[in-house]
Amino acid sequence: MKNMIAAVVAGGAVLVAAAPAHAAPKDPVRALQAQLVTGHGVRFSETTTLADDRGKDPFQRRTGTFQFNKKGIAASDITAKMLNETSEFEDSRTPERTISVGRTGWSSGGMWKDQLPEGKTWYKIGGMLAGGSGFYGQVINPAEPKTLAGLIKKGKHVRNTYTGKITFKELDKLSPWFGASIPIRWHNETKVSYTLTVNGAGLVTRVTSSYAATGVFDTDALEGKTFTIDSRFTGWGRKVSIKAPDPDKVATKLNE
Repeated sequence: MKNMIAAVVAGGAVLVAAAPAHAAPKDPVRALQAQLVTGHGVRFSETTTLADDRGKDPFQRRTGTFQFNKKGIAASDITAKMLNETSEFEDSRTPERTISVGRTGWSSGGMWKDQLPEGKTWYKIGGMLAGGSGFYGQVINPAEPKTLAGLIKKGKHVRNTYTGKITFKELDKLSPWFGASIPIRWHNETKVSYTLTVNGAGLVTRVTSSYAATGVFDTDALEGKTFTIDSRFTGWGRKVSIKAPDPDKVATKLNE
């Protein structure tokens, strides 16, 4: 009997030792800060859908790159295409490309295409860093350390996701990118539901967010509808070089 008990105990010890250890999750903020190297960055792709109780439709698609410095985002290059055209949102469906360096942005194509003076292909849009597409794009930017820290603090952590809610007003205080993307909005108390997904290294690989569309534009066309944005982030740490457009091709005024 003693030998049997000893064998069972020994076997149990082997089973315990063989059980896989679950490593403590990486801190996403520290993981991000390690990526903030001048001349490096991350790519993203996203789709915005517009939904109501009758269904949902693709509204806008964007791809882009963020370039970092030691503090966060130093520059960006984003191409966007509207997928849903209505009289309320008149657009040529020509892709819009927006480049930002520091606090200045330039846009080409899209709604600017037919308004540029002859010989000019870019319009200097100042601090609207995501161009017109920012009004329908991802409002959660996980490449900003302060923003990421605030969202993680508010969110509920389950395995590799952080899920929570934050208002436009709260997000504006955290995120310079949000303020530059949607400088004008109708309702600051609009609530954004968000989910951040991180990989084993703690880096954000996916962000989904949704909010009432009337939070940005309070029009009859958007009443009862919701914007949902699904963004994927890849290539963390890749080398990136984003430069301002040729000054000779830039207009500071549009045709009347």
